[in-house]
Amino acid sequence: MDDKTARLVEILKNSNNIVFFGGAGVSTASGIPDFRSSNGLWNQKLNKQFSPEELVSHTMYMRYPEEFFEFYKDKLIYPEAKPNAAHIALAKLEEMGKLKAVVTQNIDGLHQSAGSKVVFELHGSVLRNYCESCHAFYDEKFVLASEGIPTCEKCGGRVKPDVVLYEEGLDNDIIEGAVNAIVNADTLIIGGTSLVVYPAAGLIRYFTGRNLVLINKSATSADKNADLAINDDIAKVLGEAVEALK
Repeated sequence: MDDKTARLVEILKNSNNIVFFGGAGVSTASGIPDFRSSNGLWNQKLNKQFSPEELVSHTMYMRYPEEFFEFYKDKLIYPEAKPNAAHIALAKLEEMGKLKAVVTQNIDGLHQSAGSKVVFELHGSVLRNYCESCHAFYDEKFVLASEGIPTCEKCGGRVKPDVVLYEEGLDNDIIEGAVNAIVNADTLIIGGTSLVVYPAAGLIRYFTGRNLVLINKSATSADKNADLAINDDIAKVLGEAVEALK
């Protein structure tokens, strides 16, 4: 174990109200790439190249639903993905009574699959989908199995993923819960995010606790403000650190 991971172990030992704030890098080891790394989609019919951000925007969903769902099903749903060492370590920290909440920008549901109970999903989840007309619930398997635009089996309405698209606002209750958790934390661990997606990334300004820890493969703009910054694989670092607590 290197010195920085050993320092993280000490911080975890001496903390009783930890909050974890995570992004796309947390799920990389589970085989889920950041959708923004995609080249987007060249559409012959529209004779236009769409960026990944455009493809998961509210405008795209409303104007070009076929293209939206083509990209969404191909790039955002990974039914075979399993929790990795980072997800499992965080669930163990919660079980120990040290971690009070996970705040995630991810939409894959892997924190809950690993056993985490208190999870604030800022951008929703691909595992939940609802008919826009009658609000009937559908899982991700239904969406994946549907041809083209998924439609409700009960009323024929369009089925929309419970995911916050670009141009849509975040859920106020989720934001309030996440802010409250961060405000009360003695340690905030930020992992697997470059902190460039707002408004989610702005939530860290509410932290006034003792230890700000950043774990990300590449440096971030917040590294200089951290008590501990580790530029390494988050699954490895968290896995090692939590294992050392036992």
